[in-house]
Formats: sequence, C-alpha cells, structure tokens
Amino acid sequence: MNITVNEELLAYIDPLTPDEHAALERSILAEGCRDALVLWGEVLVDGHNRYGICQKHNIAFNTVQNAAFKTLDDVHLWMIDQHLGRRSVSDFQRGVLALRKKDILAGRDPAAKADAAAPADTSGPAPWEEAAAAPAVAAEPTLTREALAKAARISSNTISQIEKIQKSAAPELVAAVKSGTISINAAATVASLPVDEQVAAVAGGKKELQQAARQVRNAKAVERTEPESPEGIIARLKQTVAALTAENAALKAQLAEMMA
Repeated sequence: MNITVNEELLAYIDPLTPDEHAALERSILAEGCRDALVLWGEVLVDGHNRYGICQKHNIAFNTVQNAAFKTLDDVHLWMIDQHLGRRSVSDFQRGVLALRKKDILAGRDPAAKADAAAPADTSGPAPWEEAAAAPAVAAEPTLTREALAKAARISSNTISQIEKIQKSAAPELVAAVKSGTISINAAATVASLPVDEQVAAVAGGKKELQQAARQVRNAKAVERTEPESPEGIIARLKQTVAALTAENAALKAQLAEMMA
C-alpha cells in the first residue's frame, strides 16, 4: 500500500512533545497499533505519529478511507475537529485551532460552508492534486466569536486574547505560552509591549513575565484615571476635523461624478 505523508498536513497541527511521543511508542510496542490510520486516497490524514512508529519498528497497522473529503479544506476542518475533541489539547492550542477553522470557513462559498456542517455525499476520495489546485472563493465568515469559543470549549474572551497573541506576540512569547510558563491572559497583556521588551521578559523567566504583565496593567489603569491634558484634547480634535474634512471632500467628489 502506498501512503503519502504531506508536509503541509504534518505541520498543520502542533506535534507531540517528546514525552508524549515516547508514551505513544511504548503503547504501540506493547499493544500494537490499535487505531486505523485515516487516508484520503493515498494521503495520510490522521495517524502521522503512529505511522512513523509502525514504520520504525515494522509493526502492522490498518487504514480506513474517509470518503467525505472533497477538498483540502475539508481535510483541515476534519483534523481541527478531531484535535478539538481530545482532552490533552491545551486551551491555547484550542484557541489557535478554532481561529484556523474560522479562517478556513471565511474563504468558502455558502455551499461549501453547508457541506462543512454535514458529511459530503461523494463516491470516493477526491484526488489530492485536484483539490490542491482548486481556487479559493472569498466569502463571509460563518462562525461568531461565541460559536468559536463554544466549539473550542474556552471563553470568547480567551479567543480574543489568543488572537491578540497571534498578531502581536514575539515567537519567544508564543513559545512561553505553549510551554505553560505564562498564562494566556498575561501573555496577551505582555504582547502589547515592543518585541524587544517581550523577548527580554521571556529571557528573564516566569517572574519577569509576570512583572511585565503587572506593569502593563498598572500603566493602563493610570491612563484610565488620569484626566486628558489640554494638548491631548486639541490633538484628538484636530485628528477628528482632519478625518471629517477628508470624508467631506470624498463625498463632494462622488457627487460631482454623479452630476457630470
């Protein structure tokens, strides 16, 4: 049997830690590969770690075809749902997976979104090459933040914090969240700092990260309680006037075009 390991799918989900991989290897050596590997045609969709261990030790395994997949997006969504159903997935990983699901659904047309909610009616696995070449179709997202949070079994506030971490956090800070050195809440706060300050805080360890988060929160609290200076008020009013002036000019230009 020919099995293809696709690097994109292999990297799509966070890999097992060394300890988790070692535990899985011990289990397979003792009991064999109990769960079938999931394929899409010849492409391995689920069971990459089990497949590698079985290949290493020449252990037999079973496979099963999933005929519901039509496109590569279908494969990604299925993988996400499978991982969200596992108890060992951390809250941060759950949030990342939920946001990936949102991005995938945002790029699908209404018919494809409906298909994502139910098994597809297809006579067999779709060819990998055809799915990979299919053009993406822009569409409106179908999942609200609350729905994403419910699917991931975390709060909508946690989803927002993870989204902020993804957008603003230095790689070192993201790694600290994944390892549990800093909480999601504190990491989202530290992510508002310049990148070099984030990296320095991570290098200082858990206490330094907690201190950085406290300093950011204290600074924001002071900003909320201090009255705005006259200079600040004038600057803000100037920005508002400039924005309104630009909008007015744009409307005049549109009106002139309509009357021409």
